[in-house]
This record gives sequence, structure tokens and C-alpha cells, in this order.
Amino acid sequence: MREPSIKKSLFWCPECNVPLIAGTCGCGTRGVEFPLLKPYDVRPALEHDRTLLLNLLEERFGGGKLPKIVLFNKTGGTDRTDLVIANGVRFGWLNFSPVTRKYSFEPSFEALSFILPDVSKNIVDITSYMRENKGRRLGGKKIEFSADCENGCVIIRVGGKWGVGNYQDGFLKVRQFGVVEEKPLPDPDYSNVIRCNKKHLKNIERHAIRSIKIEVNQHSWKRPNANVSFSGGKDSTVVLELAKRAGITDSYFVDTGMEFPQTIEFVESMNIGQKFQGGDFKSELAQRGIPKKDNRWCCERLKLHPVSNWLNEEGGCVTVQGNRWYESFARSGLPAAIENPYNNKQINISPIRSWRALEVFLYIWWRELPYNPLYDLGFERVGCWMCPAMLESEAERVKELLPEKYGEWMEYLRSCAEKNKFPKCYVDLGLWRWDELPPKMVELLDEYNLSKNQEKPTE
Repeated sequence: MREPSIKKSLFWCPECNVPLIAGTCGCGTRGVEFPLLKPYDVRPALEHDRTLLLNLLEERFGGGKLPKIVLFNKTGGTDRTDLVIANGVRFGWLNFSPVTRKYSFEPSFEALSFILPDVSKNIVDITSYMRENKGRRLGGKKIEFSADCENGCVIIRVGGKWGVGNYQDGFLKVRQFGVVEEKPLPDPDYSNVIRCNKKHLKNIERHAIRSIKIEVNQHSWKRPNANVSFSGGKDSTVVLELAKRAGITDSYFVDTGMEFPQTIEFVESMNIGQKFQGGDFKSELAQRGIPKKDNRWCCERLKLHPVSNWLNEEGGCVTVQGNRWYESFARSGLPAAIENPYNNKQINISPIRSWRALEVFLYIWWRELPYNPLYDLGFERVGCWMCPAMLESEAERVKELLPEKYGEWMEYLRSCAEKNKFPKCYVDLGLWRWDELPPKMVELLDEYNLSKNQEKPTE
């Protein structure tokens, strides 16, 4: 089978006002291409995400509304950084600061036609200033201007034109301005998106099922058993369904002991065949120290080790898993099939490696599959509740949902930091997540004039 290519853009139907997972809408209209940012993943804004955006619009601008279809294109940043897409255009930027522990939303110029009727504050009118400074160019310029508004992103008015910019201590920087045209657009929901993409959903389903059958058949002479590795996340939910349609009924789940209660309940509802108990996290923690992004012993000891023991007893197998290229830069080269580096009796196959999160959710809704409620509660990915790979924005949600567990973990981290005379920011900024800080975190410390102590703590 021909290897699919990385999709670096999204298509949007200008007639139906819906995102497309291929070039043509079900209505027959050719989609407008929308370039995405690395790692090119795009996902729907779900219940908590929408509430967050609406609250930020209300807090900053006194009001605002959102179309029913809003997408997030995650990209690199200090913590959570999402390009917000709606109505087929850049709608703005959503950011989380690990320093202030707060979100901010900066609307784009393209969003103004949609949000202007509802905004009432942090609007800077520079009409009189421009009359006095005729001929002055605004775009990208910083001007000295006293305004009755809060520091941060603002909406700018220049006569009959509007713009967006940033105001900071008496200085205004205009990012973009111009004539805002009213664009009456349909406001479809996801049932419309599914209808417009149904042909493409059938195609990717057919391709994935065929891929599973080919890989299982290719390796069956040496590894006669086939199963699904189920994590409780959206991707493994999809491959569980695809594998069933390919004739595979066996599945397993590894409980690391650090799973969210919602994940455990969801797994129980899915009739997973085998359930393995992972190792003792506290015991491993005492021996190995805090798990890090660059030293994730937890995955090996709590997830891979129990499966390896099972394989040694049961024999070889082909396992269908939900890994995708777009999840991270590290997975961007994931092949169709790969031998488990921890146990060569297992071949892992990834039939949805070329799917983005948008395809995953559309497939779930199309096939009416249940999914983990944590996604509606604001999590992009589902795993252990204290995973070192988690963003600080997600850690804030853990704090809200599991306050006791979160409090115990923070207390442990602070005691480690205190033993090593580490600064307060070691825990507060999530620096415990790395043995060696990446450049983005070093830059953050420089910006706020904080300590760069990166030594490994003694537990």
C-alpha cells in the first residue's frame, strides 16, 4: 500500500462553512486550502474549550460569541499555544502562561466581523490621533498613546476602520487594521460537517481496515495472535472499532495505577478483554526518582513491562495501536508496522497514523462511538493524571478535578526541590518535567530573571 503523506493544510468549504478532511465537499464545492502550523494537528474545540474561549472574550472585551464549529491547531510554545480557526479563517490565538497560570485569547483581524457586535470594552479609538498625524502608517508600528484600557490585546477603531493590536503602558502596537466587511455565513454544527465529509470518512475507514488486514496477514506466520492496545483515549477508541471491523476481537488495557477515575470508568464500559495492573508507582518513584519528559521510566515500568511479561507467557502477537503522526514531532516518522523494542514478540501496527485529531473525532461522531469524558473536560490527550509530558495548562485542570491527588504530588515535588535548594519556580513553572531544560524554558527563565538551576533533585 502507498504510504500517505503528511497533510500540512486543511480545506474549508466556502459554501457550507465547514472544515473538510479532503479537497472537495459533499456539496460538490472545492474547498479553500488553509495552511496549518507544525505539527499540523487540528482538533475540534469541545465543551470546556468553548466555555474557556467565551469566558476570555467576556473578560477581555465585555462579550463575544463563537460559531458552532471552532478548531484548534496546536503549535510550539512555552506551554499551550493554539491557533484558533473558525469560519475558514484565523480566528485568534489561545495561550496559557505557566508563570501567571492564566489563559489569554487574542482575536485576529479576521475574527472582528464576527465578534464586533458584542464587544464593549478595551476598544481603543485612535481616530483623532490619526487626523493629527496624517500619512502615518499603522500596520506593525508602535505609537505612544494614552488609552483608558487594560494592558494586553485591544480592538482598535480608526474612523470607519477597525483593527487589532496590543496596548502596554502608554504604547499601542497595531497588528492589523482595515475595513471590516460583514460576511453573512451559515453556522453549521458537526452533523453538517459529518455529512459534508461522509465520503472521505468512508474512504479513510476502508483504507485503515485494509491496512490492518494486510499487516496482520503479513506477520501471522510468526505472530498468530492479533489484538488491540486500548488506552482509554480517543485514538485507541477508533482503532478498537476499526479492528473489530477487520475481524479482531481481542484487546487489552494496562492500568498504571495513575489513571484518571474517568478513564477507569470508561474502560470498564468498553468490555476490554484483558486488563493488566501496572507496577507500583510509589515504589518505582522511590527507586528511580521523578519521571521526566527526557527520562520517562514510568512508561517502561508501568505500561510496557506488564505487557512484556504477558507476551513471554502467551507468545507473539500483532497489536493494533492508535499512534498518530500529528500527536508530536517525535511520532512524525511512525511507520505502518514496527517491532516492539521492549519485546520482539510483538509487532505494533498503526492504521490511523495519517489521521489528525479532526478525523478521529469526526469518525467517533459518525460511528456514534462513546469516548472518554476527559476530552469534554478540557484535556487534549488522555494518560496518567501526573504525566510529565502533560502541559501546565492541563495540570491546572488536574488541580481542579483531582485536588487531593494533585496536592499530594505537588507536596512531594516541593519537598524534593527543598532538599536540593531549588528555587520555587522548579515546581511552579513545571521545570521538574525535564532533566535538562529545553531552550524555550531557558528563555522563559531569562525573561523573568529566574534561576536556571537544572540539577537533578535527590528524592
